[in-house]
Amino acid sequence: MAAMETGKKVEVGGNELNVYTEGSGSPTIVFLSGGGVTCPVLEYKPIYRRMSKKYRIAVVEKAGYGFSGAMKTPRTIENLVSEDREALRRAGIEPPYVLAPHSYSGLETVYWANTYPDEIKAVLSMDMGIPDYAVLQAEEVPDDKRDKLLAKQHRLLKTIAKDGILAKLFRNKAENVSGLLTGNELTDEEKKIYRQLFYKNLANSEYIEESRLMTANAAEAVRTGVLKCPCCFYISDMKGMSKQKTWRQAGVEYAEKCGAEIHLSDKGHMMYARIPDEMSETFLKFLNAQGIGAE
Repeated sequence: MAAMETGKKVEVGGNELNVYTEGSGSPTIVFLSGGGVTCPVLEYKPIYRRMSKKYRIAVVEKAGYGFSGAMKTPRTIENLVSEDREALRRAGIEPPYVLAPHSYSGLETVYWANTYPDEIKAVLSMDMGIPDYAVLQAEEVPDDKRDKLLAKQHRLLKTIAKDGILAKLFRNKAENVSGLLTGNELTDEEKKIYRQLFYKNLANSEYIEESRLMTANAAEAVRTGVLKCPCCFYISDMKGMSKQKTWRQAGVEYAEKCGAEIHLSDKGHMMYARIPDEMSETFLKFLNAQGIGAE
Protein backbone atom coordinates (compact mmCIF):
# COMPACT_ATOMS: atom_id res chain seq x y z
CA MET A 1 0.00 0.00 0.00
CA ALA A 2 1.34 3.45 -0.91
CA ALA A 3 2.38 5.68 1.96
CA MET A 4 0.10 8.52 2.86
CA GLU A 5 0.79 11.80 1.05
CA THR A 6 1.30 14.39 3.78
CA GLY A 7 2.24 17.51 1.81
CA LYS A 8 5.22 19.63 0.88
CA LYS A 9 7.59 21.32 3.32
CA VAL A 10 8.49 24.90 2.43
CA GLU A 11 10.85 27.24 4.26
CA VAL A 12 9.25 30.37 5.69
CA GLY A 13 11.22 32.63 8.02
CA GLY A 14 13.70 29.92 8.93
CA ASN A 15 10.98 27.40 9.69
CA GLU A 16 9.52 24.51 7.70
CA LEU A 17 5.77 24.79 7.14
CA ASN A 18 3.76 21.98 5.61
CA VAL A 19 1.41 22.68 2.71
CA TYR A 20 -0.84 19.95 1.34
CA THR A 21 -2.67 20.24 -1.96
CA GLU A 22 -4.84 18.14 -4.25
CA GLY A 23 -7.15 18.76 -7.19
CA SER A 24 -6.72 21.42 -9.85
CA GLY A 25 -8.04 24.76 -11.00
CA SER A 26 -8.19 28.38 -9.87
CA PRO A 27 -9.05 29.83 -7.43
CA THR A 28 -7.60 27.51 -4.80
CA ILE A 29 -9.72 26.80 -1.71
CA VAL A 30 -7.40 27.24 1.29
CA PHE A 31 -8.39 25.46 4.50
CA LEU A 32 -7.26 27.26 7.66
CA SER A 33 -7.36 25.43 10.97
CA GLY A 34 -8.81 26.10 14.36
CA GLY A 35 -6.55 26.61 17.36
CA GLY A 36 -4.68 23.56 18.59
CA VAL A 37 -5.88 21.22 15.82
CA THR A 38 -3.70 18.09 15.86
CA CYS A 39 -3.14 17.75 12.12
CA PRO A 40 -5.07 20.01 9.75
CA VAL A 41 -4.14 17.85 6.75
CA LEU A 42 -6.09 14.95 8.31
CA GLU A 43 -8.63 16.98 10.31
CA TYR A 44 -10.23 18.63 7.30
CA LYS A 45 -9.91 15.71 4.90
CA PRO A 46 -13.64 14.78 5.10
CA ILE A 47 -14.67 18.04 3.47
CA TYR A 48 -11.70 18.97 1.28
CA ARG A 49 -11.52 15.57 -0.44
CA ARG A 50 -15.09 16.10 -1.61
CA MET A 51 -14.36 19.60 -2.86
CA SER A 52 -11.08 18.72 -4.56
CA LYS A 53 -13.03 16.90 -7.26
CA LYS A 54 -13.96 20.32 -8.66
CA TYR A 55 -11.35 22.70 -7.22
CA ARG A 56 -7.74 22.69 -6.18
CA ILE A 57 -7.58 22.73 -2.40
CA ALA A 58 -4.70 23.58 -0.10
CA VAL A 59 -4.19 23.07 3.62
CA VAL A 60 -1.60 25.25 5.32
CA GLU A 61 -0.30 23.84 8.60
CA LYS A 62 0.86 26.65 10.86
CA ALA A 63 4.00 26.39 12.97
CA GLY A 64 3.51 23.75 15.66
CA TYR A 65 0.65 22.08 13.79
CA GLY A 66 0.58 18.77 11.94
CA PHE A 67 3.82 18.14 10.08
CA SER A 68 5.16 21.71 10.38
CA GLY A 69 8.13 22.78 12.49
CA ALA A 70 8.15 24.92 15.65
CA MET A 71 7.49 28.66 15.61
CA LYS A 72 10.24 31.19 15.01
CA THR A 73 8.09 34.32 15.35
CA PRO A 74 5.43 35.61 17.79
CA ARG A 75 1.90 34.34 17.02
CA THR A 76 0.54 37.74 16.05
CA ILE A 77 -2.15 37.91 13.39
CA GLU A 78 0.26 39.76 11.11
CA ASN A 79 2.81 36.92 11.34
CA LEU A 80 0.20 34.16 11.00
CA VAL A 81 -1.22 35.63 7.81
CA SER A 82 2.18 36.59 6.40
CA GLU A 83 3.47 33.05 6.92
CA ASP A 84 0.36 31.48 5.36
CA ARG A 85 0.71 33.68 2.28
CA GLU A 86 4.43 32.99 1.96
CA ALA A 87 3.98 29.24 2.44
CA LEU A 88 1.37 29.05 -0.33
CA ARG A 89 3.55 31.00 -2.74
CA ARG A 90 6.62 28.90 -1.97
CA ALA A 91 4.50 25.80 -2.61
CA GLY A 92 3.67 27.24 -6.04
CA ILE A 93 0.09 28.13 -5.17
CA GLU A 94 -0.59 31.69 -6.29
CA PRO A 95 -3.70 33.83 -5.60
CA PRO A 96 -6.61 34.16 -6.00
CA TYR A 97 -7.84 32.11 -3.05
CA VAL A 98 -11.10 31.15 -1.42
CA LEU A 99 -10.54 30.90 2.34
CA ALA A 100 -12.24 28.13 4.33
CA PRO A 101 -11.58 28.94 8.01
CA HIS A 102 -12.47 26.96 11.11
CA SER A 103 -12.66 28.50 14.58
CA TYR A 104 -9.59 30.62 15.52
CA SER A 105 -8.57 31.10 11.90
CA GLY A 106 -11.65 33.27 11.43
CA LEU A 107 -9.53 36.06 12.91
CA GLU A 108 -6.80 35.45 10.33
CA THR A 109 -9.37 35.27 7.54
CA VAL A 110 -10.93 38.65 8.31
CA TYR A 111 -7.49 40.28 8.54
CA TRP A 112 -6.26 38.57 5.36
CA ALA A 113 -9.34 39.25 3.22
CA ASN A 114 -9.54 42.90 4.25
CA THR A 115 -5.80 43.63 4.11
CA TYR A 116 -5.20 41.86 0.78
CA PRO A 117 -8.63 41.99 -0.90
CA ASP A 118 -7.26 41.29 -4.38
CA GLU A 119 -6.13 37.84 -3.19
CA ILE A 120 -9.46 36.60 -1.79
CA LYS A 121 -12.47 35.73 -3.93
CA ALA A 122 -14.74 34.40 -1.18
CA VAL A 123 -14.93 32.98 2.35
CA LEU A 124 -16.48 29.63 3.30
CA SER A 125 -16.86 29.68 7.06
CA MET A 126 -16.75 26.35 8.88
CA ASP A 127 -17.99 27.82 12.17
CA MET A 128 -15.21 30.39 12.12
CA GLY A 129 -14.39 32.53 15.12
CA ILE A 130 -15.86 36.03 15.00
CA PRO A 131 -13.33 38.76 15.91
CA ASP A 132 -15.98 40.95 17.55
CA TYR A 133 -17.05 38.03 19.76
CA ALA A 134 -13.47 37.32 20.84
CA VAL A 135 -13.12 40.96 21.90
CA LEU A 136 -16.46 40.79 23.76
CA GLN A 137 -15.37 37.66 25.64
CA ALA A 138 -12.11 39.35 26.63
CA GLU A 139 -14.04 42.22 28.18
CA GLU A 140 -15.82 39.73 30.45
CA VAL A 141 -12.75 37.61 31.31
CA PRO A 142 -9.79 39.72 32.58
CA ASP A 143 -6.35 38.98 31.11
CA ASP A 144 -4.91 37.75 34.41
CA LYS A 145 -7.77 35.29 34.88
CA ARG A 146 -7.41 34.03 31.32
CA ASP A 147 -3.63 33.62 31.74
CA LYS A 148 -4.17 31.54 34.88
CA LEU A 149 -6.69 29.35 33.05
CA LEU A 150 -4.27 28.91 30.14
CA ALA A 151 -1.42 27.98 32.48
CA LYS A 152 -3.62 25.41 34.21
CA GLN A 153 -4.74 24.04 30.86
CA HIS A 154 -1.15 23.80 29.63
CA ARG A 155 -0.11 21.79 32.70
CA LEU A 156 -2.99 19.39 32.14
CA LEU A 157 -2.18 19.01 28.44
CA LYS A 158 1.49 18.28 29.18
CA THR A 159 0.37 15.48 31.50
CA ILE A 160 -2.08 14.05 28.96
CA ALA A 161 0.60 14.29 26.25
CA LYS A 162 2.61 11.64 28.08
CA ASP A 163 -0.15 9.20 27.08
CA GLY A 164 -0.41 7.71 30.55
CA ILE A 165 -3.34 6.99 32.88
CA LEU A 166 -4.71 10.52 32.64
CA ALA A 167 -4.58 10.34 28.86
CA LYS A 168 -6.70 7.19 28.95
CA LEU A 169 -9.32 8.98 31.07
CA PHE A 170 -9.48 11.89 28.66
CA ARG A 171 -9.10 9.83 25.48
CA ASN A 172 -12.59 10.09 24.00
CA LYS A 173 -12.99 13.74 24.96
CA ALA A 174 -9.54 14.73 23.76
CA GLU A 175 -7.94 12.76 20.95
CA ASN A 176 -11.23 11.86 19.25
CA VAL A 177 -13.11 15.12 19.74
CA SER A 178 -14.09 15.31 16.06
CA GLY A 179 -14.91 11.60 15.84
CA LEU A 180 -12.37 10.90 13.11
CA LEU A 181 -10.72 8.03 15.00
CA THR A 182 -13.95 6.06 15.15
CA GLY A 183 -15.38 7.13 11.80
CA ASN A 184 -14.57 5.91 8.29
CA GLU A 185 -13.25 9.14 6.76
CA LEU A 186 -9.62 8.27 7.56
CA THR A 187 -7.73 5.08 6.71
CA ASP A 188 -6.23 2.96 9.48
CA GLU A 189 -2.80 4.37 8.62
CA GLU A 190 -4.13 7.93 8.82
CA LYS A 191 -5.79 7.24 12.17
CA LYS A 192 -2.49 5.94 13.53
CA ILE A 193 -0.65 9.06 12.34
CA TYR A 194 -3.43 11.31 13.69
CA ARG A 195 -3.13 9.77 17.15
CA GLN A 196 0.68 9.99 17.15
CA LEU A 197 0.56 13.66 16.19
CA PHE A 198 -2.11 14.34 18.80
CA TYR A 199 0.25 13.40 21.64
CA LYS A 200 3.30 14.92 19.91
CA ASN A 201 1.69 18.34 19.38
CA LEU A 202 -0.83 18.49 22.23
CA ALA A 203 1.13 20.74 24.60
CA ASN A 204 2.92 22.82 21.95
CA SER A 205 3.70 26.36 23.04
CA GLU A 206 2.31 27.71 19.75
CA TYR A 207 -1.22 26.80 20.84
CA ILE A 208 -0.84 28.60 24.16
CA GLU A 209 0.69 31.72 22.63
CA GLU A 210 -2.10 31.93 20.06
CA SER A 211 -4.61 31.79 22.91
CA ARG A 212 -2.76 34.47 24.87
CA LEU A 213 -2.70 36.75 21.83
CA MET A 214 -6.30 36.05 20.83
CA THR A 215 -7.67 39.36 22.13
CA ALA A 216 -4.96 41.43 20.43
CA ASN A 217 -5.33 39.44 17.22
CA ALA A 218 -9.10 39.79 17.29
CA ALA A 219 -8.88 43.53 17.89
CA GLU A 220 -6.53 43.89 14.93
CA ALA A 221 -8.97 41.93 12.74
CA VAL A 222 -11.88 44.09 13.93
CA ARG A 223 -9.90 47.18 12.98
CA THR A 224 -9.92 46.08 9.32
CA GLY A 225 -13.75 46.02 9.21
CA VAL A 226 -16.22 43.27 8.30
CA LEU A 227 -15.70 40.88 5.41
CA LYS A 228 -16.58 42.47 2.08
CA CYS A 229 -16.18 39.51 -0.27
CA PRO A 230 -18.89 36.87 -0.97
CA CYS A 231 -19.34 34.72 2.17
CA CYS A 232 -21.11 31.49 3.07
CA PHE A 233 -21.36 30.81 6.81
CA TYR A 234 -22.00 27.57 8.68
CA ILE A 235 -22.71 28.45 12.32
CA SER A 236 -23.00 25.98 15.20
CA ASP A 237 -24.72 26.29 18.58
CA MET A 238 -21.43 25.83 20.46
CA LYS A 239 -21.28 27.23 23.98
CA GLY A 240 -19.28 30.46 24.18
CA MET A 241 -17.79 32.26 27.17
CA SER A 242 -19.77 35.50 26.88
CA LYS A 243 -22.79 36.06 29.11
CA GLN A 244 -24.07 38.84 26.88
CA LYS A 245 -24.28 36.94 23.64
CA THR A 246 -24.19 33.33 22.42
CA TRP A 247 -21.72 31.98 19.88
CA ARG A 248 -24.58 31.54 17.41
CA GLN A 249 -25.94 35.06 17.96
CA ALA A 250 -22.50 36.54 17.34
CA GLY A 251 -22.04 34.44 14.20
CA VAL A 252 -25.44 35.31 12.74
CA GLU A 253 -25.09 39.03 13.49
CA TYR A 254 -21.66 39.15 11.89
CA ALA A 255 -22.73 37.11 8.86
CA GLU A 256 -25.70 39.44 8.33
CA LYS A 257 -23.37 42.46 8.37
CA CYS A 258 -21.34 40.74 5.65
CA GLY A 259 -24.43 39.98 3.57
CA ALA A 260 -23.48 36.31 3.83
CA GLU A 261 -25.46 33.19 3.03
CA ILE A 262 -26.20 31.60 6.43
CA HIS A 263 -26.61 27.94 7.39
CA LEU A 264 -27.27 26.94 11.01
CA SER A 265 -26.13 23.55 12.29
CA ASP A 266 -26.59 21.53 15.47
CA LYS A 267 -23.76 19.14 14.58
CA GLY A 268 -21.17 20.78 16.80
CA HIS A 269 -18.07 22.88 16.26
CA MET A 270 -16.37 20.06 14.26
CA MET A 271 -19.33 19.82 11.87
CA TYR A 272 -17.01 19.36 8.87
CA ALA A 273 -16.30 15.82 10.12
CA ARG A 274 -19.98 15.01 10.73
CA ILE A 275 -21.81 16.51 7.74
CA PRO A 276 -19.11 16.79 5.06
CA ASP A 277 -21.49 15.83 2.24
CA GLU A 278 -23.95 18.57 3.13
CA MET A 279 -21.29 21.21 3.71
CA SER A 280 -19.27 20.50 0.57
CA GLU A 281 -22.42 20.49 -1.56
CA THR A 282 -23.57 23.78 -0.02
CA PHE A 283 -20.18 25.42 -0.53
CA LEU A 284 -19.88 24.22 -4.14
CA LYS A 285 -23.36 25.50 -4.97
CA PHE A 286 -22.52 28.84 -3.36
CA LEU A 287 -19.31 29.26 -5.36
CA ASN A 288 -21.10 28.32 -8.55
CA ALA A 289 -23.87 30.85 -7.84
CA GLN A 290 -21.23 33.53 -7.29
CA GLY A 291 -19.58 32.70 -10.59
CA ILE A 292 -16.44 31.56 -8.78
CA GLY A 293 -15.75 28.45 -10.80
CA ALA A 294 -12.57 26.43 -10.99
CA GLU A 295 -10.82 27.33 -14.24
